[in-house]
Amino acid sequence: MLPESTNGTSGGGLAVPMAWLCAEFTADDLLRASCLVPPGSLEYRAGRQTLALTIHLCEGADASSGTRTTGRLDEWMARTAYDRPWPRWVRERLAARVHAGEESPDLAMAHETWRQLRATQVRAADLGGLPSATTGLPVDESAQVWLPAWKLGLPLGHLALHLY
Repeated sequence: MLPESTNGTSGGGLAVPMAWLCAEFTADDLLRASCLVPPGSLEYRAGRQTLALTIHLCEGADASSGTRTTGRLDEWMARTAYDRPWPRWVRERLAARVHAGEESPDLAMAHETWRQLRATQVRAADLGGLPSATTGLPVDESAQVWLPAWKLGLPLGHLALHLY
């Protein structure tokens, strides 16, 4: 049986998105270590995909090196911070790679992940309506709303990075 796509790589062999797989492995490792949500849950998947997309777009070709430095963790934390325009940054990074003529299985995986994160709706506590810090009131977890998976995955990924 012949592979579906060789994309002109590996001497005619199957194209493997190694940089993407390394970013996804790193994201998985960070989320498992944080023990924030059970692996296999929808929340876990949203966090892993969001974090993997962040790692991949920050590092590009360097993502397959397998090394994590404090500087990279700091950059990932800065990108996933609450006050950052993460969706716009993702769109700009993906568009820049397409404009540069990059064609790779890694970029295809990043595009598909971004599409899934936007298309998948999850029901979660309304964190957008948080009471002010001065009131000291807890979040009402019964007030749930539907939101794109990335909106749940982003704070989850940020917290996992913070706990690492």
